[in-house]
Amino acid sequence: MELKIPDLCLVVLVGASGSGKSTFARKHFLPTQILSSDYFRGLVADDENDQSASGDAFDVLHYVAGKRLDAGRTTVIDATNVQPGDRAQLIEIARRHNVLPVAIVLDTPEEVCLARNARRPDRDFGAHVVRRHRTALRKSLKFLGKEGFKKVHVLRSQSEVDDATIGYERLLNDLRHETGPFDVIGDVHGCRAELEDLLVELGYELVRDDEGRAVDAVPPGNRRAAFVGDLVDRGPDTPGVLRLVMGMVESGHAFCVCGNHEQKLVRALRGRNVQVKHGLAESLAQLAAEPEDFRRRAERFCDGLVAHYVLDGGDLVLAHAGLPERYHGRASARVRSFALYGDTTGETDEYGLPVRYPWANEYRGQAMVLYGHTPTPEAEWVNNTMCLDTGVVFGGKLTALRYPEREVVSVAAHKVWYEPVRPLVVPEVEREPDVLALTDVLGRRTIETAHRGRVTVRPEQAASALEVMSRFAIDPHELLYLPPTMAPTATSRRPDVLEHPEDAFAEYRSAGVREVICEEKHMGSRAVVLVRREGGAIHTRTGRAFFAEPLGSELLSRVRDAVTGAGLWDELDTDWLLFDAELLPWNAKATGLIKEQYASVGAAALGVLPPAVAALTAARDRGVDVGALLERTTSRLANAHGYSAAYQRYCWPTSGLDGVRIAPFQLLAAAGRTFHDRPHTWHLDLVARLTGDVFTQTRHLVVDTADEAQVAAGIRWWEELTAGGGEGMVVKPLANLVPNVQPGVKVRGREYLRIIYGPDYTEPANLERLRQRGLGKKRSLALREYALGLEALERVARGEPLWRVHECVFAVLALESEPVDPRL
Repeated sequence: MELKIPDLCLVVLVGASGSGKSTFARKHFLPTQILSSDYFRGLVADDENDQSASGDAFDVLHYVAGKRLDAGRTTVIDATNVQPGDRAQLIEIARRHNVLPVAIVLDTPEEVCLARNARRPDRDFGAHVVRRHRTALRKSLKFLGKEGFKKVHVLRSQSEVDDATIGYERLLNDLRHETGPFDVIGDVHGCRAELEDLLVELGYELVRDDEGRAVDAVPPGNRRAAFVGDLVDRGPDTPGVLRLVMGMVESGHAFCVCGNHEQKLVRALRGRNVQVKHGLAESLAQLAAEPEDFRRRAERFCDGLVAHYVLDGGDLVLAHAGLPERYHGRASARVRSFALYGDTTGETDEYGLPVRYPWANEYRGQAMVLYGHTPTPEAEWVNNTMCLDTGVVFGGKLTALRYPEREVVSVAAHKVWYEPVRPLVVPEVEREPDVLALTDVLGRRTIETAHRGRVTVRPEQAASALEVMSRFAIDPHELLYLPPTMAPTATSRRPDVLEHPEDAFAEYRSAGVREVICEEKHMGSRAVVLVRREGGAIHTRTGRAFFAEPLGSELLSRVRDAVTGAGLWDELDTDWLLFDAELLPWNAKATGLIKEQYASVGAAALGVLPPAVAALTAARDRGVDVGALLERTTSRLANAHGYSAAYQRYCWPTSGLDGVRIAPFQLLAAAGRTFHDRPHTWHLDLVARLTGDVFTQTRHLVVDTADEAQVAAGIRWWEELTAGGGEGMVVKPLANLVPNVQPGVKVRGREYLRIIYGPDYTEPANLERLRQRGLGKKRSLALREYALGLEALERVARGEPLWRVHECVFAVLALESEPVDPRL
């Protein structure tokens, strides 16, 4: 007999000791697929029969099972599993990782089990154990399906065990062998006439019955249609839509996934207690006028719809409400719920509707995800996903996407068939372009960016930013941009450093970035310089003015003179320029921080450690065994000297503007233009033309990440920069903007990092601990802030209202309150 199991599942073998589970597992599964309780007892206790180690053994077994299932690998649990509690843990693991649990029961006769155990000297636990196992098994047999196993196979004799074979079957959602091309159609909601219009527009030939009703649509060539659910409710002809789509699916001309409205309609047709709203009443009334056999056919069709499909070798996913990558091709109640309903934040909007969690903003999967569920005026791409519900029933459009061509095709609604609770297009309230409102930034905000889709700001982040901006920020008319945070390179595996340029080069090389530029990292304060022919501002990363008047205006005047002298006003046809820069020295803005946070630590260490070294040295000379303590204290003294030297290296005397320097490294924007499409060498060449004693140039080096000699040269340059205590360098794609790639990573020197991690961070134990630092949040934050910054610049260049620009600038500051290790 063939035992059918899904090609991705958790197989739980159930049987008494001696029933032949391990032999069965070895015969039918790969060794790497089998997780044996005996083997894991041996791992943790050096004795496979040490029952006292079972708790720890199963902890490890469950952990490994979870990792395998998370990676999409079928896993077999070889243990007795005769107790419901043991099986419940395994079913929960399957659910947690969204795979189906399958039970294979070896109900081997008692005498066979006893005979096998008698032949094994390590099985001297007595016949009563086998009898207890079989008693528990017998009590469980008829309840295994109710426990949660998707399939239960019971082998009741040795001959059945010997004759059994394993057959794998695809999950219902697995249509990877269907390669298209497809025409994926958004929510129809009973708009039969518009569906016919769209199919004709797509080149399909409608097939009608004797009564003139469309019952099928023949596609052009080898194309097929695919519907993302919500065929029913609200519109004027739900039966007509079902008749046409059912015919297309039955003839092989279409696929269809289930929508939440189909789910609810089935329950209503079966007499379940459901709330008859959101258009369900219209569907029930229309179906009541249809023959009984049509209603039964529609019920069976809707009930049989799968929650999501994976098509075209895994490159295309259809789900009514969308689906994160971790759920693609998985099967569980959780996956089905997300595919049908999506996820919500727990909040409601001003119309009383749930606020949907913007999963597409965070989507980075390879598969294209097409979905509907939440009507939108236009179908737009967000991170390789597209919502195709363009509100036809609300008077919008019915939309399809040709796949793989990525061509959007739409037809207009014939009329507004159903008044929406929330307007499909929310009219913009006229307002003065330069007037800001508190409602622009309060609460949860979602900002659409051109380079990273939607970026969400949580209410608590907005509140934190509002406190800073309302108390300290400069005039919003001059606050057009805030620079993003920058992530460090991946943590180095070298024993003596945390960061090394080889990791930065390797990261960009693996991302397909061939040429990078290494820029000297100035140890100062990040500055944004807005210079106008008249006026402007120089502000910090948090939007504060760098200098009080009149120093601020005087420094800006020197920058203006340099811009004029370089001829940039006429060359760029602008009356303003926005630069990204570093302002030096560090103490020009951070004197208080240096004194309170760094100098005090250095002074305390250098005040205490020398006498301690002297006292320990004297004790050693007297014959006291303090060698280890003296060595450690001496090392700490050397670290303290290095720490003190590190922060002092970036400070020098200033008086007014004397000693103050600006190191611009990028021209961000000018009137009507942005410049992130220009390579970094263009920017550095341009700012090099700004002359005067206030400017400092940024040294740089271009490296081909695929050229070993150039990579070696880049590493040597970093070693030269950091050998003298320099902060290090920033590595960026030479081309500047590269989608979904870090805009730059910082590679900081060993001695500089004492300022960040403390004097003793270079001690081996501390270094090892610091290697566990997590960079994921920092990297995500850097990309989101970068996208917001670019969006602000592009809105400025397009001449959009100030409140639209300020929305992005404020969001950057808000995201800075995200809990990320500040040392990164």
